[in-house]
Amino acid sequence: MPTNTKKTGFTLIETLVALTIFSLALAALLTFFFQGLRFQTFATEQQQQVEYARQSAQTMVKELRDAAPGDDGSYILNRAEDQEIIFFSNIDSDGAIERVRYFLDGTVFKKGVVEPSGIPIVYDPTTESVTTIAEYVRNGATPIFVYYNGDYPGDMTHNPLPTPTRLTETKLLNFYLRINVNESQAPNETEVVTEVQIRNLKNNL
Repeated sequence: MPTNTKKTGFTLIETLVALTIFSLALAALLTFFFQGLRFQTFATEQQQQVEYARQSAQTMVKELRDAAPGDDGSYILNRAEDQEIIFFSNIDSDGAIERVRYFLDGTVFKKGVVEPSGIPIVYDPTTESVTTIAEYVRNGATPIFVYYNGDYPGDMTHNPLPTPTRLTETKLLNFYLRINVNESQAPNETEVVTEVQIRNLKNNL
């Protein structure tokens, strides 16, 4: 009497289909994992750069607030541009007045310091010590520094100050940085904003 033989297991086609589904699911899972990892890395670096900028802004505010004439008799402000400022201040409490420069170099915000030297005293720019303050700065043409005279905010006609009058009329300035580690990826850029009065220049502020 003939017997029925029932075959069990997967056919080749079924095996291939199962492997294809498994591969697609694995690929989707790995894509999700690596996207999450990249986002986390970006978010961490973004926060780190913003924190650097905020701490440096606090330091800069203190240095500008206490700005004073240079040891060589130079005026308190030496340069007042949209992306660069040079002033004199005793930043390390050593009794000497340093020449301090904050400036944007591409997308990197930097600080340069020159110690006074010699007799008579000079500030040799070739001895400038430069450090990085923040990277991934996306200000573009937007000014980092905006300058105001002693009549601000009452006088909106002459403020913010144009370049020719900044050195002689500045009493207060705003500082603004826009930071984004990766412009093509969320979250959007973070803004670091502060303002400072220069004590030795203020009158009615």
